[in-house]
Formats: sequence, structure tokens, C-alpha cells
Amino acid sequence: MAIIDPRTGQPIADATPQPSAPASPSATQNPEQAPDPVVEANAGNIQQLLEMSMQVPVVLDCWAPWCEPCKNLMPVMEKLAREYNGAFILAKLNIDENQEIADQLGVRSVPDIKLISQGGLVDQFQGALPEKQIREWLSKYFPAPAEAPLSPEEQAAAAFEAGDTATALTMYQELVSQWPEHTDYQIEMARVLAVSGQADDALAMLDNLPPEVRDDAPARGVRASIEFADEALPAEEIAALGERDDSEACYQRAMRRVADGQYEEGLEALLTLMKKDRAYEDDIARKTLLRVFDALGADHPLTVSYRRKLFALLY
Repeated sequence: MAIIDPRTGQPIADATPQPSAPASPSATQNPEQAPDPVVEANAGNIQQLLEMSMQVPVVLDCWAPWCEPCKNLMPVMEKLAREYNGAFILAKLNIDENQEIADQLGVRSVPDIKLISQGGLVDQFQGALPEKQIREWLSKYFPAPAEAPLSPEEQAAAAFEAGDTATALTMYQELVSQWPEHTDYQIEMARVLAVSGQADDALAMLDNLPPEVRDDAPARGVRASIEFADEALPAEEIAALGERDDSEACYQRAMRRVADGQYEEGLEALLTLMKKDRAYEDDIARKTLLRVFDALGADHPLTVSYRRKLFALLY
């Protein structure tokens, strides 16, 4: 069968990007009355779906039964379609059962997600993206639901921020298992392992990352935080320093603060030591500041603030 472009009346030879933006539904639907926004696409209804896209955008999820990433992606897409409550229709197309349609739409690999509005292709992505990235993609075209729940990534980060490392670790383990190709989750899991006292496991996870990821700032930062914890004196030895105010004591207190995650206090102490005794241990205060910047990441507010202070002090 030939799929007819509802805008031109001509057969679709391949899906090509169109400049049109998704159209908003004409009216807000009552959640109790709205039909299920998830449907199966096939030869019997693909033309109808294209025509429906003139009023309501259609997100076409092209998948195959043998595709493992498709199995991870589909429940996420279904969840979001229902959460957006009629803002778009999610149409699932099994390419094994509808090869002719897939060929006409230009599907070369799966999963392949196509956003169709006004009968034309507006945007698409290939591969199984995590929920957070799909939400970001959808947000370019649809207002976010009023009470959108946190994504699994956001839930894991919130648990870690709240000090609930056990929950954070469990959630990151699930994310790593579900999305093994997304190395950000492995880095965050290593961070949680490090804070939980499982430094060897954290380092092993970092070591197994692809070289280009292992040597990039986020992974280097986690490794640096592990090194800080290993280098810092135990709390009881810090307490034994008493009122000592020499450079060694100041440096050790700063390192302990950094190792405990008190980054601002540690950075301030290191900067103060630089002003007081720049030559101490071959300029170790400055070198440690740079390591902390690495651990926090270039975009962290403390990195931005203290890098500026360091620059002012040096120049």
C-alpha cells in the first residue's frame, strides 16, 4: 500500500523533515473521558493516523520484537504519552509486521521515534534514550504536564542529595542495568559508591568506562573525590591538631572538609592558605584547588566562583 501525504495528496516516498510545528489539541480533555493515547499502528490505520496528525500530533514509535533497546524504550514512551494526557498520540509500529510502511517512512534502524504533525515529520530520534532526555525532547514541542513526576534520574539524584545513599544506589543500579550505554549513570553510581565507603567498587566501575569517558571531567572528578577521602586525616587526628594554625594544620583541615563534602569551607580554607603561604609543599594549596574544581565539574557554582577568586589572587 502507498501512504498518502494528507497535505499534498501524493504518496510518501520517504519521511523528510518539515518546518511545521506540532499543533496543540483543540481542547483540554477530561482525563476520565479521554481515550487511551497509545495505539497500534498498522496498514489498516496508518493513513488515518497521518490525517489525525492535522489536529493532534502523532509520535510514531517504530520498533521490532527482537530489539532489546525497543523493549526498554516502549514502556517509557507509553508512560509519557498517558502522562501528557492527549497532547499527542503514541502510535507503535512493529516494523517486522509492517515492513512496507517502515520502508516508505524511511525507517533504517530501531528504535526510531518520529514526531508527525500537520501530516509532516517535525523531528525524530533513533536509539533508546532515558526518560529524562525524552522529556527534554518533548518539552521542545509540548507544555510539561502540570504535575509531572520526577524522572528516575531526578529521583536518584534527590535521594543522594538527601543523604539516602542506599536508595540512590538501588536506583542507579537499575538505570545502569536498563541503559548500559549511558555512561553518565555509571559515573553517578560510582559517586554514590564512593560516598558509601565502597571506594574499590567505585574505582572498578570508573576503570571499566570507555577511555574517552574515563578521562573526561565527570569521571576524573569522582576519582578525585575518592583520592581526597583516602588522603585526608581521620576526624580524630584533625581534632588532635587543636589550636594549631601552621600551614600543615590548615591544609589538613581543608582536606578533611573537602573529603567530607564540605566543599565551600574546604575551598575557602585552601584559598586562605594560598594567601598565607603560597610556597607550602610546592604550592599544594593551588594544586588542590584545581583538583576540587575537577571533582565538582566546570559548571558547578563553587567552581565558577572560586576559579574567579583564584584568578584574582594570581593575577
